[in-house]
Amino acid sequence: MTSHNSNIRPERSSGTPLSRRAFTAAVGATAATAAVGVQTAGPASAAPANGTTDTRERPFRAARGRHSRRPNILFILGDDLGWADLSSYGAPHIRTPHLDELARQGVRFTDAYSGSATCSPTRFSLYTGRYPGRTKGGLAEPIANKSAGLEPTHPTLASLLRGAGYATALIGKWHCGYLPDHSPTKSGWDEFFGNFGGALEYYSKLGLGGEYDLYEGDAEYKDLRYYTRILTERASEYVQRDHDRPWLLNLNFTTPHWPWIADGDTEASAEIVRRIKAGDPSALWHADGGSVEKYTEMVEDLDRSVGQVLKALKRSGQEEDTLVFFASDNGGERFSYNWPLSGNKSSLQEGGIRVPSVLRWPARVDGHQVSDVPVYSPDWTATLLELGGARPHPAYPLDGVSLAGYLLRDEAPKERDLFWRVRGERALRRGDWKYYRGKGGADQLFNLADDRREQADRAAAEPERLASLRASWERTDSGLLPYPTAS
Repeated sequence: MTSHNSNIRPERSSGTPLSRRAFTAAVGATAATAAVGVQTAGPASAAPANGTTDTRERPFRAARGRHSRRPNILFILGDDLGWADLSSYGAPHIRTPHLDELARQGVRFTDAYSGSATCSPTRFSLYTGRYPGRTKGGLAEPIANKSAGLEPTHPTLASLLRGAGYATALIGKWHCGYLPDHSPTKSGWDEFFGNFGGALEYYSKLGLGGEYDLYEGDAEYKDLRYYTRILTERASEYVQRDHDRPWLLNLNFTTPHWPWIADGDTEASAEIVRRIKAGDPSALWHADGGSVEKYTEMVEDLDRSVGQVLKALKRSGQEEDTLVFFASDNGGERFSYNWPLSGNKSSLQEGGIRVPSVLRWPARVDGHQVSDVPVYSPDWTATLLELGGARPHPAYPLDGVSLAGYLLRDEAPKERDLFWRVRGERALRRGDWKYYRGKGGADQLFNLADDRREQADRAAAEPERLASLRASWERTDSGLLPYPTAS
């Protein structure tokens, strides 16, 4: 009998497409209550000492007599990281050995997407498991002032897992509303350390409005060191605690988001701070700064930082039972390497929403695998809730689907449409086919299996397929909140 997981296949050393091979890590039943309670696969081995990728296949072997508990969850987001910005995804000039090793130890997703094309709507989709357009705050693309946010009454990944017995923390970028009305601590996270806004200067912690934006809980916290160092230190401390229950840590780096300041660039930092204090509203955008080389330095620093947190997790003895997930919040920016995708952040072309995504859970999922199943942010919400033994609130049904059965029980992934909407653009993916309408207003149709770059428009050749996908998009859109009209 053919495995349903024929679209997960053993990994190779390059970032090029691979031949389809059977997924070998199908194991047991998923979590539904306080324990997962199934036999588990052994941990993936580390990379060889010479730094090359181990290409051996990992057939499943049950660890007889062992059971895995509900996992700790370490969910890591990079900020504006392009789909091919990791060397394991094809970047020829950026070295990311720690994230590459994480991919070797788990599953690398080639067709994973963010919930939207900019920062805060994607975070809404991840935290709620729903389309950003379900909530008023999710209509901001992205949130730029204090008029919108994630309502504390809305259930979240954190509040639902906390209700199921998890400790919860968010370290880093929140970007789902500002005090006094909105905060992670009002939306299910026991602890918060980080920034509320969409961007900040890495040393001074000054935000887009010139305000200081580093908080512990809901109180300002003074620390003028390089921000990525601070977040790495805090996250490492959290994962090494003596936890008495499973935990969720959302670790949201701002790297490599502008301004283009790497660790040690104190002169560039001082100049941006001077401009902010002089009232220049564009200072943080850093349109006159940055370079491919500086961006590379920032991405490689992000990689080292993730490596430090993973080392701390290993020292804590919790690595085996911790599900680690890494992704970007949307597509890349000015200096990102997105080839062969078209478009970037803010666009619903592939380069704006397709993101690098890696999952590792040594107790349950074998390493050296790659999946080309289309998935996106709300799916991970549904998946983590199922694995953590939490149920969605019946009044707030999820738009994502759980991937637990696909990853752990060799079930066929559910066939469904992936939907996106931003002002002036629309997109929907069904299988290999993508319907797209950009700001020019023309409906386009692409077969992504043959044309990831979205250059061969099949709309005229496939009118019935185009009409079906367009109708599906319009049905979903009709159930969402309308955008407010411009005043």
